[in-house]
Amino acid sequence: MKSIIVGTAGHIDHGKTALVKALTGIDADRLEEEKRRGITIDLGFAHMDLPASNDETANGETLRLGFVDVPGHERFIRNMLAGVGGIDLVLLVIAADEAIKPQTREHFDILQLLGVQRGIAVLTKSDAVDAETLDVVRLEAEEFLRGTFLDQPSLDKPNSIVAVSSLTGAGLDELKRAMVAVAAEARPRDSHAIARLPIDRVFTMKGFGTVVTGTLVAGTIRREDELEVFPTGRRVRVRGVQVHGQTAEAAVAGQRTALNLAGASTEDLSRGMTLAPAATFETTQRADVWLRLLPSAPRAVKDRARVHFHSYTMETVAEVVLHGTHQIAPGEEAFARIKLPEAALLLPGDRFIIRQFSPVVTIGGGVVLDAAPIPRARVHDDFLKILAGGDAEAILRARIARRHHEGIPMSRLIAEAGWARGVIEMQLAQAVRTGGIVRAGELFLHLPALEALKSRIVSTAGDFHKKNPLVGGIGKEELRAQVDAVPEVFETVAAMLIRDKKLEVVGEQVRLPGLGVVMKNEEAESKSKIEDAFASAGLKVPALHEVIAGLKVDRARAQKIVTLLLRDKVLIKVSDELVFHRSALEELRRELAAYKAKSPRIDVAKFKELTGVSRKYAIPLLEYLDRERLTKRVGDAREIL
Repeated sequence: MKSIIVGTAGHIDHGKTALVKALTGIDADRLEEEKRRGITIDLGFAHMDLPASNDETANGETLRLGFVDVPGHERFIRNMLAGVGGIDLVLLVIAADEAIKPQTREHFDILQLLGVQRGIAVLTKSDAVDAETLDVVRLEAEEFLRGTFLDQPSLDKPNSIVAVSSLTGAGLDELKRAMVAVAAEARPRDSHAIARLPIDRVFTMKGFGTVVTGTLVAGTIRREDELEVFPTGRRVRVRGVQVHGQTAEAAVAGQRTALNLAGASTEDLSRGMTLAPAATFETTQRADVWLRLLPSAPRAVKDRARVHFHSYTMETVAEVVLHGTHQIAPGEEAFARIKLPEAALLLPGDRFIIRQFSPVVTIGGGVVLDAAPIPRARVHDDFLKILAGGDAEAILRARIARRHHEGIPMSRLIAEAGWARGVIEMQLAQAVRTGGIVRAGELFLHLPALEALKSRIVSTAGDFHKKNPLVGGIGKEELRAQVDAVPEVFETVAAMLIRDKKLEVVGEQVRLPGLGVVMKNEEAESKSKIEDAFASAGLKVPALHEVIAGLKVDRARAQKIVTLLLRDKVLIKVSDELVFHRSALEELRRELAAYKAKSPRIDVAKFKELTGVSRKYAIPLLEYLDRERLTKRVGDAREIL
């Protein structure tokens, strides 16, 4: 069953609600004040089913139409705007006895700014005028609609202007046929996308609790789903689902939906909030947009102007920051940044309307391009042009490229683009195969940025070698910090450089291939003297500072040579004061193993006797043997392991 949302639009008292009732049998005026005053104040809802085709040979498929009836009075435009954001086609209602009126024009401007592509102009109250007057109104409507999406169609398409009488029923069958034909052309909303339900009503139902309604603009919501309320972040559980008043296991995109929620009261929810899967999207107070001003706007919009901002059911006061210009005149368009006073959920592709701050009239609208601008980063028109172009792969590549060598994780890409994981993976598959985009687990990286990072890593390692010839290489973490790369990206790029033999890693040190310690003659001589001094001393080693004092090189270079010998484990530091040659410690291990054959334990006195050293050396050596798990202290003695 195909589901289509039909919205009404038009001037007050032109018969929108009466038309909906004549079509569906449902009175969309639900408020007592509406019935008392005889005008629509807030959104009303109705539904009906029609055969999915006008062809009598059709196989019995059904078209489900959900109606959103909007108020026509200029004072209730904000309510009208809350209802038309999710419609698939519109019935533009024009009363035959009044023709085109101010709210006809404003409503139609809004529909065009919101990108509505399909609809029918309905001349209501046809019974109130004679045939000649009806023809005049039809001609006026044709002129008004010329060049728009409701322009008079060609002969092989249904008439987009239908005259009806809600009182007598005249023309209703023709209107239904036209609606079926137009609905057939409407592309179904994506039920596999990430679910999003802008809330337009919140109330309590006896025996059920908290209920919200809205038009499901994308995805599917099922019973027991966990959802997040944006912008508050509250988590709720779906206890029940209704579609057009009927209990259902799930609601799919394009359906009027009611959800019975657990985890929130009516005080926690309101019109303008949005439900979506938990931990999927992020709210924003900044959005880069394409903005168009209506030719009928009373004056230009200047940079940093305050406006009333409407998107789906949300409304707020916002600041418009223009890119590259100080103002836009009526009929002009520009890139801009919308700044919101509080966080809201906006996604790329969302349409919006702006109304003048005072007096309040509709002046323009546009589409959100980027709801996740990078803080303090300069906005480039080239980037926004790619986003406005609509090519999915190009958009994703641009989003990855602007992150430079930091990369962007899949979860962030989903939140930024608003697309499901499967869509992103499909769109980037070719780029990943050809190498333009590099994927490291959940992280996507732009190849040119990686190449630049590779060069920076190699250059930084080379500079380190020049400045530190007596050090075998730069520490891995130090190198990562110097090139300012996140750990995942650094590991990925380092692996690529190692694979290409442009880098070597020894332990925690990174060096260029073929490079390491480069010593001058006096440095090589000093290294030999240090090593010989400790090798010949056995376990009765001299103080390190005494050895260093006898060298030809300065203390700083001598210390680097010692560090090199310690790194290569030629010398081993047993305590802060004592350093031994590895050959002496290896001999000690052998002596201890031989002693174990005589006795499994050894105390300090026996150890001094075995090694011939004083207590000054014995205690640090025994503690070293404990750390190496060659001995284990038991009371005043050691057990030889």
